[in-house]
Amino acid sequence: MFKKIVKIILVLIVIALLAGGLYFLVKRNQQAPEQFEVESVVTGSIINKAVASGSIVPRREVTIKSRVSGVVEKRHVSPGDIVVRGQLLAKITVVPDAVTLNSAQARFETARISVKNARVERDRRRQLFREKLISKDEYDKYQFDYDIKREELQGAESNLELIRDGGNGSSGTVSNEVRSTVDGTVLDVPVKEGESVTETNNFNEGTTIASIADMTDMVFVGTVDESEVGRIQEGMALQISIGAIEDQIFDGVLEFISPKGNNTEGTVQFELRAALSSGSDVTVRAGYSANADIVLDRRDDVLTLDERALRFSDDGVFVLMRTVDGQSADQQSEGSTQWARQQVEIGLSDGIRVEIIDGLPEGAVVKVP
Repeated sequence: MFKKIVKIILVLIVIALLAGGLYFLVKRNQQAPEQFEVESVVTGSIINKAVASGSIVPRREVTIKSRVSGVVEKRHVSPGDIVVRGQLLAKITVVPDAVTLNSAQARFETARISVKNARVERDRRRQLFREKLISKDEYDKYQFDYDIKREELQGAESNLELIRDGGNGSSGTVSNEVRSTVDGTVLDVPVKEGESVTETNNFNEGTTIASIADMTDMVFVGTVDESEVGRIQEGMALQISIGAIEDQIFDGVLEFISPKGNNTEGTVQFELRAALSSGSDVTVRAGYSANADIVLDRRDDVLTLDERALRFSDDGVFVLMRTVDGQSADQQSEGSTQWARQQVEIGLSDGIRVEIIDGLPEGAVVKVP
């Protein structure tokens, strides 16, 4: 009895192994169903646009330079301050060049001695003129020489004051005081108190004391690829999106397109500039990165389809459209679904969706590979 039970168990195990092996072979030989998406033809708008990347900058920005060399004694403004023309920005303690200072002092002393001698000679000739021992013309000659020497002394003294102190007391000119040349907002003050600065001259642009700009007049400055520049022109409308300001689009008008392109990393880019509308109450700061969409062409209320559904052959563009009767010779079958090859005529594309001019009705379902 025990042996009979063991035999039955062994038979059942063999049958189970055979059934499992057969099931595995069947599953392995089955093909996985094709994975695909479907898209419908819908009515919408197609907008073909060029995209320019750049930043927001003030239209007018100036840098204020120091007119003397020395050390920053006092800063009177900070970034963000509103200033007016002529307002004091900083004061410089002049550190004159030793050779130049010695030369100016020597010229001053020479001029002072010359004036002293000319005064003595003039006074002597004046006394002789009063005693009628010389003519008035001869006396006037010494008076004129004295006046010339006195003017030379004043010039030497003023020059010495400018070199030594950075200011001219006689004329009221104070070159060591840096003042604003425009109205606007201070963007940057790159110097600190105690830092050395150099003067601006024909050979040196000098140290920047402050950058000032009119923040009420902002522009978008960016670049566009050479493949698009031929399709844009001044006066076109732009839609400008700023990365730091979400969910808001700023309107702009294209003002300038550079006549010369720049080769950047193997591609030719053309600079453009657009005025930013001032209708928004959002604070726009200088230096924000931004992108501008320039509308090149537009189609509204047209049939559109995802470009991924398009297929191309020698005889044109076609799609695989889902059909009801499935009588086409070009049909493909996945289960009970029938797909028929359908030629289409396409129009404008925005890179994602394309305009369907002919070949598909609204609501048609097509296969996306």
